[in-house]
Parts: sequence; structure tokens; C-alpha cells
Amino acid sequence: MSETFDEATTLKRRTFVAASTAVAGLPLLSSDRLPTATAAATPAPADRLSTVRLTVNGEQRTARVDNRTSLLDLLREHLDLPGTKKGCDQGACGACTVLVDGRRVNACLTLAVMHQGARVTTIEGLARGEQLHPLQQAFIDHDGLQCGYCTPGQLMSGVACIAEGHTGSRAEIREWMSGNLCRCGAYTNIVSAIEQTAKEA
Repeated sequence: MSETFDEATTLKRRTFVAASTAVAGLPLLSSDRLPTATAAATPAPADRLSTVRLTVNGEQRTARVDNRTSLLDLLREHLDLPGTKKGCDQGACGACTVLVDGRRVNACLTLAVMHQGARVTTIEGLARGEQLHPLQQAFIDHDGLQCGYCTPGQLMSGVACIAEGHTGSRAEIREWMSGNLCRCGAYTNIVSAIEQTAKEA
């Protein structure tokens, strides 16, 4: 009985779908009619392109990009600097934090063309050759990372937090680092790393 019911139900569904598309005058989409990745990636017209010149990690960089390109995508996709992570892509998690002219910025929320001539520092620019930045070393000393995905943004925000002078107490550090989320929950160790670095600065 159940096999007969299932078969009848399937036939009715197929009949309904076929009838619906026929009434609407719409053919069913076959795989050869679906939009292709090539079509979706059609280059932007020339009037929507701009040449962006930045100083990134002390080096002059130039890229020609669509005017709608975020600073994050410029860094990752055009300048081959994947250390800055794409997290929520909505400015809520802080994984994409970089320094622009010394100030922390969520790179996913700002357009590359808005920063013509700016000085940008990414996670790749913190260390000096083989010598880690003091905060990078402190993150290692205090085990301030687990999966590591949020770590570049945490480090960039932590460097700014120290430079801004917001390290008077652990509570103050937590407040000024609240824009950076860590799903692993390494917050206590991150605060300790920033606190240590600020004291030694």
C-alpha cells in the first residue's frame, strides 16, 4: 500500500510541476541554460575601474580595480596579502582589521578607492624580517590563539589599542578590543598579551 501511495504521490508532483511551467509558458531550466561562472564574472566597464595607489607595509603598491572593490578584497585578491581574513564581511567580527594611516579600520566595510595614497599596515607588515612584533611574541607567550583565524585582526587591533593608550586596566583593554570576536574564546589570554606588551613598551 505504501509503495502505491509513494508512486502515485510522485506522479502527481511531476504532473503538477510540468503543468505549472506549461501554464506559465516557462521552459524548465536545463543545465545548459543556467548562468555560468564566466557570465557572472564579466569584467566591469572601463568607467567603473580606478587605479588605486597605496603604501602597503612600507611598499608602494598599485592596482586597477572595480570601484566597488573593498579594501579587504584589494589586499587579498589583488595584492596577494591573504593574512587579513574575511570573516563576517559585515564589520561585526573584526577579522579584517588593518591599520590605515595608523588607525584601525574594518577593511570589509570601506572601499579601496577611498584610501588613495594612504599608508596601510596589514598583519604581514608587523614583523621585521625574522623578528616578531612584541605583541605577536606576547600572543605566543600567553597562548592568545587557538584556531588562529581571528588572530591577524586581534593583533592589528591590539597594536592600535596600545598606541591609542587604552590599556589602563584589563577592563579598558576588553572594552577597546570588543570589536574583535574570537569564537575559540581566547579573550583572557589576548588581554594578558596586550597588557604585557603595553607594560614593556
